Amino acid sequence: MALPKYAFFEGKIVPYSEARIGVATHAFNYGTAAFGGLRAYWSDEEEQLFLFRPLEHFTRLLNSAKILAAEFSYTPADLTAIAVDLLRTENFRENAYLRPIIYKADEKIGVKLHGLRDELTMFSVPFGKYLANDTGAHATISSWRRIDDNMIPARAKINGAYVNSALIKTDAQRAGFDEALVLTEDGHISEGSAMNVFVVRNGQILTPPITDNILEGITRRSVMELAAQELGMPVIERSIDRTEIYLCDEIFMTGTAAQVTAVTKVDYRPIGSGEMGPITTRLRELFNRVVRGKHPEYRHWLTPVYE
Repeated sequence: MALPKYAFFEGKIVPYSEARIGVATHAFNYGTAAFGGLRAYWSDEEEQLFLFRPLEHFTRLLNSAKILAAEFSYTPADLTAIAVDLLRTENFRENAYLRPIIYKADEKIGVKLHGLRDELTMFSVPFGKYLANDTGAHATISSWRRIDDNMIPARAKINGAYVNSALIKTDAQRAGFDEALVLTEDGHISEGSAMNVFVVRNGQILTPPITDNILEGITRRSVMELAAQELGMPVIERSIDRTEIYLCDEIFMTGTAAQVTAVTKVDYRPIGSGEMGPITTRLRELFNRVVRGKHPEYRHWLTPVYE
């Protein structure tokens, strides 16, 4: 991955080499930070970079900060303005990924959340595919369970919680799979390693509810709206059993990084025909048009970077 040229750090945009924290920083030692992930899409036709749903992303980031007892005067609009300024400074003419982080910045020992200084940093890099095989991924059911809301809340993107995702993803890839599906303690499908899950079964699109320890995904919400409005298929939120995965017609996963990724095999069992299905195909095509400003009804989801 190419390193950024700049970062927003301690209240201003600085060269990336100057955006540094000490090894005693609380967030580094204890994972006491929350992060976000946003994509910006380059349009050759308009010569414009579109930031996808930044207000929603930054609202979720600030909600994650609340769970960490972090206090900020920033609003989602403030953070969007910082993000646009940073992307302009980088002067991207290609797809990019933006990473904001709210973190406990004091350099001290002691496990707690209160009485610590809260800081914001943000950087961006060019970004393409997250999964190379995003039209026919082979997944496995992970032996690791998803973190529970009463342990570390999955609806908040808490940095330390992503060790759970790292364990899941590494075991899956070392075993030869592209991705993994993770179960709750009750044995229901929760998520992938870092993405939401949808299945198509008997003509219906299903997805786990937010109470099954999922991240409340922005791409998830967008795809649900597109399915209802453009395909006439309202998505049903309900718990999904493990064996339903083997019997469904299609599976796809969504996330800022993953976008809309088709899963065509789980634990060596083909899903449906074993190829990307028609509903997944339509949603991928529709989503790719929307994020590049090619669908007028959803232009309000996009924030142009260049004036």
